[in-house]
Amino acid sequence: MPRALPANLFGVCFGIAGLAEMWTTVHDLGGTARWPGAALWLTAGAAWLVTVLVYAKRLVARRAWRAELGHPVQGPFVSVAAIVVMLLGVALAGYQRPVGEGVYLVGLVLTVGFGAWITGQWITNDMRLVQWHPGYALPTVTGGLLGAAASASLGHRTLAYVMFGYGVLCWVLVGSILLLRLATQPALPDALLPTMAIEVAPPVVAGNAWLTLNGGSIDPLAAGLAGHAGFMVLLQIALIPLYRRAPFGPGYWAFAISYTTAVTLGIRWLSLEQVPGRHELTWLLVTLSTAAMVLLATCTVLALMRGTFLPRTSDTQPTSGAATGSEER
Repeated sequence: MPRALPANLFGVCFGIAGLAEMWTTVHDLGGTARWPGAALWLTAGAAWLVTVLVYAKRLVARRAWRAELGHPVQGPFVSVAAIVVMLLGVALAGYQRPVGEGVYLVGLVLTVGFGAWITGQWITNDMRLVQWHPGYALPTVTGGLLGAAASASLGHRTLAYVMFGYGVLCWVLVGSILLLRLATQPALPDALLPTMAIEVAPPVVAGNAWLTLNGGSIDPLAAGLAGHAGFMVLLQIALIPLYRRAPFGPGYWAFAISYTTAVTLGIRWLSLEQVPGRHELTWLLVTLSTAAMVLLATCTVLALMRGTFLPRTSDTQPTSGAATGSEER
């Protein structure tokens, strides 16, 4: 059987971008050279390009792009392709401002456009609550809040506030549905269990965005977001037994973007609060995060070599459904 190419494969370039942002933050705080972040951004861009080309070729071959993009399980992960473009644009703007701004704008338009389109699909299609999973927060919640941070870092403050409001409102709406689904419906299929790591993303992304917007001030909103982020990180400990049930695959890269973004927020707080021993704590966090990413990347390469990283599918089976095990409830 051929191997499926699930949309959550975009989590690989997303996770590398998260690590690149962490190293860039450390550089901006005066803690390291610029090249580690730059090298990681190049790696993220290369991973994005390869994934887009392979995934697009698959869509064209199957002639089922609408069914793939609107799939109730894998569809939301497609938004990551646009979100990464936005992040790459901000990184590129540090070297070539006009080009970077253009790439960022394309990514922002694609992120908002896809978010609006797929939300419309959720409303108009016959959706069941059990079909929802934390990945549904990616198109509008994570995309909107990352759009706010990206806009603020480039100096577009009004647009940043617009995107922050957009992301927070979607967080309230989508987050409420996701909490209801996780608390009242049957457990997620094993292949989707790693998506629960995405629950960490909204508060930490919002926290980073707000610190960028307010000039790095620890105000009541920043403190409140940090409190929620801390709670979501601690909650992950209780989920470890569930994560151990999940088969290793592209879904594991959901941990990468959530945890590296959380570490980035932690590093910024250490600097702003002038915590004693902050330099040692910062490097401890950076070292642990980088080591975890190296381990994840190594496991991915080994799984690819063994042929176990991507799920199997048949020529007659939709790629998305096969990739998640969502039909195996």
